[in-house]
Amino acid sequence: MKFINTIKNIWKIEELKNRILVTLGLLLVYRFGAQVVLPGIDAAQLSNLANQTDSGLLGLLNAFTGGAFSNASVFALGIMPYISASIVVQLMGIAIPYLQKLQKEGESGRKKINQITRWLTIAITLVQGPGYIYNLFATLPSEAFMLGDNITFVVSSVIILTTGTIFAMWLGEKITDKGIGNGISLLIMVGIIATLPQAFIQEFASRVFESNGGLVMILIELVIWFAIIMASVMLVMAVRQIPVQYARRSASGGYEKNVFGSRQYIPLKLNASGVMPIIFAQAIMFIPVAVAGLSDSDTAQGVTAAFQNIFGFWYNLVFALLIIIFTYFYTAITVPTNKMADDLKRSGGFIPGIRPGSETSEYLDRIMSQITLPGSIFLALIAVFPAIVVQLLGVQQNWALFFGGTSLLIMVGVAIDTMQQVNSYLLNRHYDGLMKTGKNRKAVA
Repeated sequence: MKFINTIKNIWKIEELKNRILVTLGLLLVYRFGAQVVLPGIDAAQLSNLANQTDSGLLGLLNAFTGGAFSNASVFALGIMPYISASIVVQLMGIAIPYLQKLQKEGESGRKKINQITRWLTIAITLVQGPGYIYNLFATLPSEAFMLGDNITFVVSSVIILTTGTIFAMWLGEKITDKGIGNGISLLIMVGIIATLPQAFIQEFASRVFESNGGLVMILIELVIWFAIIMASVMLVMAVRQIPVQYARRSASGGYEKNVFGSRQYIPLKLNASGVMPIIFAQAIMFIPVAVAGLSDSDTAQGVTAAFQNIFGFWYNLVFALLIIIFTYFYTAITVPTNKMADDLKRSGGFIPGIRPGSETSEYLDRIMSQITLPGSIFLALIAVFPAIVVQLLGVQQNWALFFGGTSLLIMVGVAIDTMQQVNSYLLNRHYDGLMKTGKNRKAVA
């Protein structure tokens, strides 16, 4: 009943209703585009490509694009080139003074950085596009190419793939501006969710109709799935609150000695890096396969086999270690403890028992290091949990991807962010938020 009342309250707020409708409409356009096959390719001949993306690293990429990769769609590369460009620009901002300067220029600097990211997205797509087309040549039968596999087809397909990525990027930005939630993240989440029903149906059929555990195992899997979702929510939401005291200002504008004002907190997130360490680690995991592919030796073939199996022991061991390392790395470059200490000092605040300035910065850095260790281990466990359920419970690989890793963390993070934005609209209109109980608040005159 509470949920129904909340939906009614959302529909009463005209601006929020319009934003939700715009968001749903643009997401529908994106999903429609994911089903449009590249011109010149026979959609009936795509079974080999579907088999190639049924598991492994390509299966993971196919999940992120909502099946567009295996459909040879105009959105086959999805929004991933934009994500790659964003990561590159963010990392380059550490070393390139020009980008550092733009980061300090506020809104104008942000617009310039976004423009740089867009151009880099096009460059990355122009590199990935030919690779995707030549993979189609190697995977699909010759009769799949109705116009032939000539250079004209390659050029036109690369242009279409690049345009598809740019259009997907535009859809994401429009959702952010005119809709609700982060548009780019929503596009990725919708792509992931699109493969969920089919994965669950396949798992259900395997358990029930093939006498592979029956409904009892399905129930156990759903309980475990719910538990790992709750654990992911805790990881995303968990913070360490650092108490901050502010000296009370006197009438003359100075600070009164030994008289303290309100106490606030600096929230340091347990997982300040989000899913970025997993994305970095997955990118690195492609390297051993690429290097080993240059050799025909037995050792190279063994390395290739080990790192292509995303549910194998060695892949997940290296994967987990990389996640822990990248969590420390990404947290160090994205949580500016020095800037936090300087801002605190300028505003007249201090951490009780800690001197303002460098000592505060060192203290914050030490706290971040302490909470990053359990956060990184927890993140690594969630990332490798799909392999655990495959090995221990015999869960099908497509369904296992939803038990952890980037897929689950993206879904949880995006859902929480979107709910918080809807929640703020409700609270601003004096309604109960999505995360509160009780009756509607009365408007204050």
